[in-house]
Amino acid sequence: MKVNSRSPLPLSPGRGVSEERGRGEGLKFFRFTSLLQASGWLSPAYVGVDELGVIRYLDSVAPAGSTAIEAIEGFALPGFQNAHSHAFQYAMAGLAENHPSGVDDDFWTWREEMYKCALSVNPDQAEAIAAMLYAEMARHGYTHVAEFHYLHHDKDGKPYSNLVEMGERMVSAAKTAGIKITLIPVFYQQGNFGQEPQPRQRRFISKTVDDYLKLLESSNAVTKNHAHASLAFSVHSLRAVNLPDVIKTFQQAPKELPFHLHVAEQKKEVEDCLAFSGKRPMQWLLNNLDVNERFHLVHSTHLDDEEIKTLAKSKANVVLCPSTEGNLGDGIFRMKEYVKMGGHWSIGTDSHIGLNPFEEFRMIDYRQRLVTNKRNTFDGDAAGMMINESIMRGRTAMGRKTVDHFEIGQPFDALIVSATTHLLADTTEKNRLATILFTGDSSRNSGTIVNGKWIVKNQHHENGHMIKVAFAKAMKELRNR
Repeated sequence: MKVNSRSPLPLSPGRGVSEERGRGEGLKFFRFTSLLQASGWLSPAYVGVDELGVIRYLDSVAPAGSTAIEAIEGFALPGFQNAHSHAFQYAMAGLAENHPSGVDDDFWTWREEMYKCALSVNPDQAEAIAAMLYAEMARHGYTHVAEFHYLHHDKDGKPYSNLVEMGERMVSAAKTAGIKITLIPVFYQQGNFGQEPQPRQRRFISKTVDDYLKLLESSNAVTKNHAHASLAFSVHSLRAVNLPDVIKTFQQAPKELPFHLHVAEQKKEVEDCLAFSGKRPMQWLLNNLDVNERFHLVHSTHLDDEEIKTLAKSKANVVLCPSTEGNLGDGIFRMKEYVKMGGHWSIGTDSHIGLNPFEEFRMIDYRQRLVTNKRNTFDGDAAGMMINESIMRGRTAMGRKTVDHFEIGQPFDALIVSATTHLLADTTEKNRLATILFTGDSSRNSGTIVNGKWIVKNQHHENGHMIKVAFAKAMKELRNR
């Protein structure tokens, strides 16, 4: 199986600026107040992109000649990667918050509501929901989403004539919304450890590893035909796939693809895994697979001392979804300890109860402050550390490898934050990023650029009206709100 693995364009040598300042013929130029690199701010910042939106000029010095330049009073941040998304769940955001008196409401009761939503949507509705979600992601500064996709079959659990009908709709939705997508078809085989799938899970199920690999191959056939799309692979969780088949799937899938997996999200999941296999979920994973930087382990909430130590050493990446983890009562990942051990991580929005990356970062940090009663979750520049780590590891989750936030030969994907808002107008470079991250909301966003083109500007998406009309139609048909 030859997969769609989009390699980065070749980089120019040196410090990441244009090789020739020249006249910049044929390029479109922007001038920003500052642009954020991993090492700090480039001020001012001139960016020249070609017709594909690829950076060909990047410098604090203006290009020579009378080249037209779009001047923006704003700070260019790298576009964020949303490393974990279940798009259809956006249709139920806010609908599971009425808690009957005297009844414990937890992840497992929420899951029943999620199943109702999953059994309701048809392909047109799923695409409309995803396009609205992805447009909102773009408005908040995400430029790439990893769609952890397990809504494969029709409402009766039968495969569509086009095996990847629903996955192809996600790719189409991302194109409409103007963002990039890594489609992650998910292997979902059983209801719990050693148990048959429930009827409510019928749209998710691939019975065998071969069935799943056919789905993966068909998904590859779709993504390779779209410049904005790429591929990763997944088993949903240890509870959802027969344990020997977890190993078999990892061994037989293409070696260059990122591997995504839910693990140790819930205490009950840990207890069930221990009772079934004699091992805790993360312990089983670390003992049975060569866990490395290809692994993107979603949540990883309930880890013991040895697990977190071994995980950090493995160079695997944890995908944290703080707004969803808080909403579902999952628990709190041991971030402060993990980071001190050199562990890597990225962010996602999972069920999409929240969509602002700055809020996700604040929740990560503030939860640690609350449980440790200390303010220094991260040593030194907390904002810089969180942004740098989430960008670099988020790109790894998508199958991309880069050296810096913005590079010659790489697409120009950026969130632009207004430089004129009251707190930022007179803030020094030293305190700028912390001010953006710890005090900001989406009202400060001037817009989002993908492949050198404004997708969102002044809070308005280029396809916003069409997307909203289709979403409203889907919601009226579903009648779940």
